Amino acid sequence: MSSPSSPKRPCGAPIRNWTELPEDVTAAILSRLGAIDILETAQKVCKTWYKVCKDPLMWRIVDFRDDDLHKVHDLGKMCRYAVDRSDGKLASINLDSFATDELLNYITDSSSEIRCLRLVRCDITSEGLSAVSSRLPLLEELEISHCSLSHETLEVVGASCPLLKSLKLNSRWYSFAHEECNKHALAIAGTMHNLRHLQIFANKLTNDGLRAILDGCPPLESLDLRQCYNLNLEEDFEKRLVERIKLLRLPDDSTDDYEFDATVLEYGSDNAEPEVDFFDEMFMVDDADGEVFPWNGFVEFEDFYYFL
Repeated sequence: MSSPSSPKRPCGAPIRNWTELPEDVTAAILSRLGAIDILETAQKVCKTWYKVCKDPLMWRIVDFRDDDLHKVHDLGKMCRYAVDRSDGKLASINLDSFATDELLNYITDSSSEIRCLRLVRCDITSEGLSAVSSRLPLLEELEISHCSLSHETLEVVGASCPLLKSLKLNSRWYSFAHEECNKHALAIAGTMHNLRHLQIFANKLTNDGLRAILDGCPPLESLDLRQCYNLNLEEDFEKRLVERIKLLRLPDDSTDDYEFDATVLEYGSDNAEPEVDFFDEMFMVDDADGEVFPWNGFVEFEDFYYFL
């Protein structure tokens, strides 16, 4: 008699041995796992699964999302291993919270077929991304979320990746930051003429920057402008947007389906440290001779101290 914990099955039904499935079926199942689960668990189950996990086609899509595993694993080393496994066939890679310029250089030096690149909360510099952009001629989708990259880098990416169709450039909105900046918008408009999908969450662009994007990106079909609070969408302008864009999200639209924390940060609140480009643009001060002072809470100028 079977114990209460024994699995129930119809009388006479065969017991399925998952390790004896056809390799193509096994590959289809294992491909749903993330890279860490494959490397740490799946490939160790049996020889058949190990063989399947070594197939370069299993590594066309590599996903390293942030789930605190970077605290117990060397994700940089694991990512290099996954890239090597792809044997140059890597098409899509998601790097969350651990990528560096060195790792990005290794990835792009090993893979010439990348079509989708996602960088989230990564320590990637403007110089680092600019340096590898020429190795991404097939890139179609790019996400840069909560990374500090200059508008010059966007120009380099746009010029190097003519097939780019989707761009996500996401940040956080700070209630105490009132500056307006169209540099990123103009870089997009000037170089990314084939964009169909654009998300620029919490960007500092104004109406002028948005008009430049609309003029410079004729195929644009979807546009996410949530928390772009420098925009002043008067009736005629909003009407133009609604008529032109099939899927439109406006600054005050709900953020319930947004992947990241969309809380507007108040001055003095926890975790209210702006991203690097915010400090670069708002708190670097020029004196009369053009000298630049780094921000340290106040600036000395002609015997006075001005708190910023």
